[in-house]
Amino acid sequence: MPLNSNQPDTEMSKDQAGKLRCALVQADTRWADTTANRENLSRLMDTAPGCDLYVLPETCTTGFLGDQEHLDEMADGRDLEWLNGESRERGASIACSIVAVDAGRVFNRFVLARPDDQSVFYDKRHLFAFGGEDKRYSAGDRRVRAELAGRRVDLQVCYDLRFPVWCRNDDAFDLQIFVANWPAPRAEAWRTLLKARAIENQAFVIGVNRTGVDGKDVEYPGSSGAWDGSGDAFVGPLDDCEQVVTCELDFAALDRMRDRFPFLPDRDRFSIKP
Repeated sequence: MPLNSNQPDTEMSKDQAGKLRCALVQADTRWADTTANRENLSRLMDTAPGCDLYVLPETCTTGFLGDQEHLDEMADGRDLEWLNGESRERGASIACSIVAVDAGRVFNRFVLARPDDQSVFYDKRHLFAFGGEDKRYSAGDRRVRAELAGRRVDLQVCYDLRFPVWCRNDDAFDLQIFVANWPAPRAEAWRTLLKARAIENQAFVIGVNRTGVDGKDVEYPGSSGAWDGSGDAFVGPLDDCEQVVTCELDFAALDRMRDRFPFLPDRDRFSIKP
């Protein structure tokens, strides 16, 4: 299945009214069990039909660093094939990260799957050295913007959240999506930083984290949610149960807020070196 990182996602919302119906899929990821995870995620998405966008956690088919025995499967692209099939069947985009093997290198890859099979991908830039992620994967070297409902979307993965320069809204995105395996001891940092990104970027922010306990006995709190451009949470943060919650993003309301409080034009200009 093709991955196209150069062309933006131009799929429009079903109601064509500048709104996007989203499902936050907070899953209890099964450790290193790709088949069970794909089946469970499909089941969870089935509970929220009719959405434009489904957001799943980071490394949603293996768990964080749970892919060591599945690299051949990752190289075969089975996860991507599954995502594209689910996207076509639902007529909706699906956002998550998976482990991808590309030209002999392994990446923690954010995939935004589209019903037309023209997926957009972003390779996680900030690898979690504290947990050994930098020893397993290669880091990405560029930021990626996609498009949904005619609006620009910034794609980010977990640890990227701690780096505001990388996450800064310097080119007019309207939605920022974080998919994560963020551990319970730092749950307050997760919630605080998501709110901060929404405020400083005057953008919708969706953060979807996993729940449960992984194969290394790391506990995850869930705490998925959605924040508006003022930093107000209108979904969650959720508790630590596996669940699916839906919401609607109203981009016209975001525009009105930005017009009333035009802070973004005063932002600093900068460039980021790879």
